[in-house]
Amino acid sequence: MTATRLITSAILMLCLGTLAARADIVAKIDLSSQRMNVYVNGAAKYTWPVSTARRGYRTPVGTFRPQSLQRMHYSKKYHNSPMPHSIFFRGGYAIHGTGAVKSLGRPASHGCVRLHPANAATLYSLVQNHGPRNTRIVITR
Repeated sequence: MTATRLITSAILMLCLGTLAARADIVAKIDLSSQRMNVYVNGAAKYTWPVSTARRGYRTPVGTFRPQSLQRMHYSKKYHNSPMPHSIFFRGGYAIHGTGAVKSLGRPASHGCVRLHPANAATLYSLVQNHGPRNTRIVITR
């Protein structure tokens, strides 16, 4: 194999690896601002208020992929509370819709990331359409 072919092959492999690591959907949650920014194919698409863990609870920080999607989930741990359009990303932690929309924009949950029901439905649909493997959830302080 010539040096030119080796270099071309290396560049191609590097590009393919970069594409494979890229996520079509990125949901970035900032705990300090209580905001979620959603990017679709690298372009900023939505900014929404969220509620994350209130005092005494925690929302995990890090980068995650959706583990499961449930159109309607009821919390066995918290009084059968409805969790519409749930995107579970770490054990029992999920992004989901909430009826407590007046609390959005400030910490109020037991650790999940709460969204307005319409926004949760939009995010859920994006993840379904692009696939969980092409979705990243990034949570920072």
